[in-house]
Amino acid sequence: MVQVRYTRNLFLRGICIIYLFAFLSFYVQIPGLYGDNGILPARTEVDFKKRTLFNKLKQKPTLIWFAPYLGLNVEYMLDVLALLGVISSFAGFVSQKFCNASVFAGLWSLYYSLYQIGQTFMWFQWDVLLLEVGFLCIFIAPFWYSRWKSNTPSDAMVFWMVRWLLFRLMFSSGVVKLTSGCPMWWKLDALNVHFESQCIPTPLAWYAHHLPAWYLRLATVFANVIELAVPFLFFFPDIKVRKVAFYAQVFLQICIIATGNYNFFNFLTICLCISLLDDQFFYKRRSRGDASHMLTMSTESTLLAVVVYGALMYGTYLCYDLKITNWTIQSNIAFTKEQFDYILSRVIPFSIYIGTISLGVTTMYALINSAYFTKGMYNKMTSTIVTIFYGLVVWSIFTISLVPYAVSHASNSTIPPKLIEIHTKVNHLHLVNSYGLFRRMTGIEGRPEVIIEGSDSIDGPWKEYEFLYKPGNVNNSLPFVAPHQPRLDWQMWFAALSTYNRNPWLMPLVYRLLTGQPEVLALMNTVESPFRDRPPKYIKAELYYYRYTPWSQTSNTYAWWTREKIGEYFPIFSRDHPPLLEYLKNMKTLQDKPSPKITNETLRWILDCLRSLVGKMEACLLLWSVLTAGSAIIVTGYSNSISKKK
Repeated sequence: MVQVRYTRNLFLRGICIIYLFAFLSFYVQIPGLYGDNGILPARTEVDFKKRTLFNKLKQKPTLIWFAPYLGLNVEYMLDVLALLGVISSFAGFVSQKFCNASVFAGLWSLYYSLYQIGQTFMWFQWDVLLLEVGFLCIFIAPFWYSRWKSNTPSDAMVFWMVRWLLFRLMFSSGVVKLTSGCPMWWKLDALNVHFESQCIPTPLAWYAHHLPAWYLRLATVFANVIELAVPFLFFFPDIKVRKVAFYAQVFLQICIIATGNYNFFNFLTICLCISLLDDQFFYKRRSRGDASHMLTMSTESTLLAVVVYGALMYGTYLCYDLKITNWTIQSNIAFTKEQFDYILSRVIPFSIYIGTISLGVTTMYALINSAYFTKGMYNKMTSTIVTIFYGLVVWSIFTISLVPYAVSHASNSTIPPKLIEIHTKVNHLHLVNSYGLFRRMTGIEGRPEVIIEGSDSIDGPWKEYEFLYKPGNVNNSLPFVAPHQPRLDWQMWFAALSTYNRNPWLMPLVYRLLTGQPEVLALMNTVESPFRDRPPKYIKAELYYYRYTPWSQTSNTYAWWTREKIGEYFPIFSRDHPPLLEYLKNMKTLQDKPSPKITNETLRWILDCLRSLVGKMEACLLLWSVLTAGSAIIVTGYSNSISKKK
């Protein structure tokens, strides 16, 4: 039986780290984003009057409804939920004892509760991905911790679902790039603009942008192959083939982490890649068999991996018309969009067949191991019942996941209507989701940026607001932000891609700046702000196109960017502007009724002290500091256990 106990435990500890990043990052931004004086107050999402608790949970399933029972308002309840998530995930990170089903059920419930009131600031694919992974962890994790618990037959079967999720994530991300018809992907020029146009570039992105054009085109080919072809090898029976797939996927994620700040998303994807391994990857089990036979098996496995990836490289050579010319590798897509669509219509059903067969074989082995290789009649019966239960759960999730996977790439006619109906009923829980990143490349003519300006006179002079992480001042250095996600900076990137009318959250932001709300200003660069002492009387926004400074200018300037003013983004607003006030009242951002009274003064004092302490540290530094502290606890505990054994 394939041993995955150690691999599974490593995966669960990794997911606890991701949860820790997510909860901490969310916690530090609560006052500015969702507080009573924030951009989108969370209290507008819940109404505590005239309904029973059951009806409230039915309408919007979130633990926020329990705020009155703790004597708190919505903002403080958000603090409680986020801190409970931090504590639970930190406990699971430092100790395997807390990596059990009940803890992961709690983590999923807490994050889902925050997601329910997160509004536009939490409508990201990595948030729903974390919800889907977190739900799977409830079944992957053991019911309770036992130091002596051995590998159980159902472990490999349940853990297989992570591999299926990884396949859907990577393959779908590759498919949407070509099905979108984006010319930048079809011309293999996407990376020529990606590093410049992505949301929050890292310092290395500037250097990556200036790599030779042929190299960036070849890197685009590499990314396409990693996302489109390699995922099918996730289900290959031979472990060495899956190992190479593991290394390839992790290498891609590390490259993305180095050049782009995508919060915890790439770290989460690396955790998913652990599902491609088993326990023999981490330690070699001693075998009583013939050593020469084991060596022969290893040699055959290596040769098989060479043949498989050799065929993959040859297919890449044909599909991308690779040619070596003047010490460069030229590449062009050698197939048409019609040919790709035709192949995709055949590949989607084929991938479902592969997943069904792979899961079927894994389930069969689990049942056989339960019935024939478990010692003792009682243990056989118990193991078989547990395996059947988990098998029903796994097959149910797998079947429902076919709906968003197939529908997003094919026709609805390929999925039975009854299955679509079932998926619709549970869709709000985000147990299974559709994925696909970088569908179309933006910023081809230049990176659009919204620059907010304030003034005490309608005639100027106008002074710019600086954000903490997104480009503004062309001389400011680019940051490393991940795994923290500055959600306001991210939304400003999306806002620049459309008009302010399509981003209703911008008007509350403008009003909070006009009133000088410290909670919102804390999300921005107050050190360099010209309005840190008092707010301006007027605010407007201009749209600019940003571009990286050319490589040839590095010796003459310290600027990272050059920029060109395009025009007005939104007009001048003042604090007492009647249309603005009316708009905010319709959004319920401004309400006449006061916030619910807080009766639990002790808990309020504790939460205020924690908030004051955390507010003194930069968010990214806070996340890495907590991770370092947890790692120190693990190392110290391990050293102590070794000392006791001696």
